[in-house]
Amino acid sequence: MKRRAFLMAPCLAALGRGAGTSPPASRRGKRLGVVIHSYSKRWQGRYSSIQQPPFTTALDVLDHLRGLGAGSLQISVAGWSDEMAGRVRDTRESYGMRLEGSITLPKTEADVPRFERELRLGKEAGAVIYRSALGGRRYEQFSTREQFRSWKEAAWRSMQLAEPAARRQRVRIGVENHKDFHAPELVELLTRLSSEHIGCTIDTGNSIALLEEPLAVVEALAPFVVTTHIKDMAVQEYEHGFLLSEVPLGEGMLDLPRLLEILEKGNPRVEHHLEMITRDPLEIPCLKERYWATFPDKPGTELARTLSMVRAKKAARLPKVTGRSIEDALAFEEENIVKSLQHAGEALGFDNVQIRRPTDEKNEK
Repeated sequence: MKRRAFLMAPCLAALGRGAGTSPPASRRGKRLGVVIHSYSKRWQGRYSSIQQPPFTTALDVLDHLRGLGAGSLQISVAGWSDEMAGRVRDTRESYGMRLEGSITLPKTEADVPRFERELRLGKEAGAVIYRSALGGRRYEQFSTREQFRSWKEAAWRSMQLAEPAARRQRVRIGVENHKDFHAPELVELLTRLSSEHIGCTIDTGNSIALLEEPLAVVEALAPFVVTTHIKDMAVQEYEHGFLLSEVPLGEGMLDLPRLLEILEKGNPRVEHHLEMITRDPLEIPCLKERYWATFPDKPGTELARTLSMVRAKKAARLPKVTGRSIEDALAFEEENIVKSLQHAGEALGFDNVQIRRPTDEKNEK
């Protein structure tokens, strides 16, 4: 399998800027991995160019990430065959990389065989950790409190159905704080389930959309952490609330060293994955009545604290992809990922290796 030439001028320029930077005093002994959602443009050929060819399978992504020095890939295992699982395993092992799966929990008893088959295939490829999400953006998905309660009951049933299969396969699954559960709600479900096989995928930025404070969220969920989505965030006000964007690590408002410290105290063996989604800012319409439909008891102090934070930490500008050409959007996506991996190595203690240049790729083919 051939690896692809992948870096373009902006990324190489970023590499040059990082040259000579002193490493942090304390190293983690880990390399930061990448979540497939970081390649929302390029994954499965949604967008591509000659310089940025499409990623059609996990093998393409592993090829690329090896060149970036990433330590791991977190990706969906849906639809894999035994042959694909074997090819992913062989490629991953030859590159010295790890693999984590992304999986949909079963909704019914009839769905359990599908779920367990995917766990088995992912495990064959080397994945013993899986990320799962149960819902979408709560303030967009539900218009009444009853709708949310019904969904929450179904989510709880999915977790109950998943647990025996995860136990049989001896894997761990992390349910993400995916702009659906408040941290205390997810803690309550995980505590009630009380299984070493079902815990949490902690996303460092998602819960801002629910007016939760990132440090408090990570502290609450850290005892259950299975895996992570590491991201940095930037904000601006808009007429109905605030805008929320992922930005390259180190360019946002999050205290990433402190968040990582809490995560690793919760689980010293946890592996971390970059989720740098390059897109237009998300609108968080917290000043509109519909936003509050599923949590009418949320105290106004949370709104006041969040809006005060937005005003105090307002970004000069937020990233946008609307209006960019396909080539420019792909280059922007790649540049943001490269910057983040560099910052992880230079300032956050990760052992990410030097990024490879296209000439290195050609010499090895």
